[in-house]
Amino acid sequence: MHGSTRRHSVPPRRTASFVALAALLALAACAGAPPREPPPARGASVPEIARALVGVRYRYGGASPREGFDCSGLVWYSHRRAGRSVPRTTRDLYRAARPVPRQALRPGDLVFFRIGGPRVAHVGIYLGGGRFVHAPSTGKRVSITRLDHPYWKPRFLGGGRL
Repeated sequence: MHGSTRRHSVPPRRTASFVALAALLALAACAGAPPREPPPARGASVPEIARALVGVRYRYGGASPREGFDCSGLVWYSHRRAGRSVPRTTRDLYRAARPVPRQALRPGDLVFFRIGGPRVAHVGIYLGGGRFVHAPSTGKRVSITRLDHPYWKPRFLGGGRL
């Protein structure tokens, strides 16, 4: 058999398995460690950062676009991306903020609400023009709403500036 060329062929089933394994390994390599959060946005304002998060899902205790946001997590994250340190909970944000009358609100101020009781229970970021961005509740997404919306208007507790 000297002079004859012998071809080695791989059975089709083995070839398909090898291709599938290679694809899985390639995907795993791409997944790797989760991407690191980008540094604070230079020059971006808190309202701009928060507005860019519209559509991110709500998640109780969440404080990132990847995991989702609760209301105070959205405020905390937006300020952090703008290079500012603020408290993490709605109650602590309310305590830290200087009161601002509704008619004196400026973009970036916080808006606080009572829900089902006398205490502060919800926070959003004022955008101007009577609108605010917030993470509403389970099953919803970060959205922009009006202060005069029939649900939010009677629950408005006050504005605050950090």
